[in-house]
Amino acid sequence: MIENAHGGSQVASPHRSAEVTGRYVVVMPDGADPAPVLTQVAGMRTVASSRDFGAQAVDMDSAGGSEGMVFAELGIAVVEADPDQVGALQAAVGDPTAAVQTVVPELIYHILPAPGFLEGYRAGVEDLSRRLGEDPGERPGPVFEDGEDATWGLHAIGWAPDSPAGAGIRVAVLDTGMDLEHPDFAGRAVTAKSFVEGEGPQDGHGHGTHCIGSACGGVSDQGRRYGVASEAEIYAGKVLGDSGSGSDAGILAGINWAVANECAVISMSLGADVPEQHPPYVVAGRRALERGSLIIAAAGNNADRPGDPGFVGTPANSPAVMAVGAVDSALAVARFSARSLPGSGGQVDLAGPGVEVFSSWPMPERYHSISGTSMATPHAAGVAAVWAAVTGRRGLELWATLDKQSRRLELPSVDVGAGLVQVGSEL
Repeated sequence: MIENAHGGSQVASPHRSAEVTGRYVVVMPDGADPAPVLTQVAGMRTVASSRDFGAQAVDMDSAGGSEGMVFAELGIAVVEADPDQVGALQAAVGDPTAAVQTVVPELIYHILPAPGFLEGYRAGVEDLSRRLGEDPGERPGPVFEDGEDATWGLHAIGWAPDSPAGAGIRVAVLDTGMDLEHPDFAGRAVTAKSFVEGEGPQDGHGHGTHCIGSACGGVSDQGRRYGVASEAEIYAGKVLGDSGSGSDAGILAGINWAVANECAVISMSLGADVPEQHPPYVVAGRRALERGSLIIAAAGNNADRPGDPGFVGTPANSPAVMAVGAVDSALAVARFSARSLPGSGGQVDLAGPGVEVFSSWPMPERYHSISGTSMATPHAAGVAAVWAAVTGRRGLELWATLDKQSRRLELPSVDVGAGLVQVGSEL
């Protein structure tokens, strides 16, 4: 769920078949080490483990030449395997002595244009009007507006000048990297790593810098606050290239790194428009939660409301990953925001501000306003960091706190889940 530099959302094409890299993702049972399985079952001779790298930050340039890349904290590997090796791994699934849980193709994540802001805003307001029994011709004005003190999104989540700001909490934003020279982040605690072959952590796209700004940014050069957890420690993981696309290997490497470094919150404004759950994220989400790391992901921008409500794509449709939909400043569902799928895991869990969101952007532009569930997600991540700092809660307890403290909306739960994320008056 990526937005372009001119405010139009970009996502994987709706309803498309999954595209693959030719590699495979191998998921091990709980407690199993993937490395010996790859050597003993598949006969692989070159296996790189995240534990071979400082802070478990896999160097994709060196590890990319290996037959297998192991993400030790998650118990998951990505392999470059010949047909015989793939067959051996698949044959081991279900064998209690072989320790292989699932073998699936590695997916590719693309970005393509989606509806622009003005269309989405109009459709969202009309949808809200219909639900409230009003004449769509008499559209309500925005409930919140950007002000000199703060963005409309911060006002919508209950932010106040004296709100806590997530001090002591590590927040990982896995995206297109970060503008490491952006003046608004001078003096901040920032750890940046790239998990994209041939590219450093510097953001050559803009999307990552924007998401980091909403989650953990501070105040603009004109005094407008735009970041929720402005005192949190930032872990900027580049898992999507400057083109705005990436694969499972980089994303899983980023999650593994964030979990190994005890990031309480992992924000992922990325995905593929694939309605089926992707097994690696079903497992990675659960194992991250068990380690105290809450993964928050964009629900998706594949809707075209009111006719097509879309669906929550991977990885947000995994049961242990929190899926975030988008609302606009009138607290209507954004036209592009995906709706819950039936069954376990495909639900929208919460909503966040996601239309015309002002935040940081790579220099020299410095700031930009764009739309998408990508923008709603870091708002939720910032709120999670604030609650984590104040309550000490992690994992499932932190998830439950966000649910409980959300603002209920006059909208279907299939679109906004428990409601709009809130910093909360109890802080």
